[in-house]
Amino acid sequence: MTSAPITVHRPTGTGGRRVTVHRHSRDEILGTAYSDYDLVVFLEAAGVAEPEAILDDPQWVQWRGSPAQEFHAA
Repeated sequence: MTSAPITVHRPTGTGGRRVTVHRHSRDEILGTAYSDYDLVVFLEAAGVAEPEAILDDPQWVQWRGSPAQEFHAA
């Protein structure tokens, strides 16, 4: 794998972070997460088993523009 298949993008100006998953040679937007709970719900809906276990694993999740688990406005 060349990069993590799940990307949590930088926080927006109003808070929250866009979440995308790379599959089938393209990125799919899962939604905007405002907390770890939102992120876990999105990943479960996308078919990720035990998403809580991969949130801090850089092989699975790339956090961009702000540290992991920070969702406040930029």
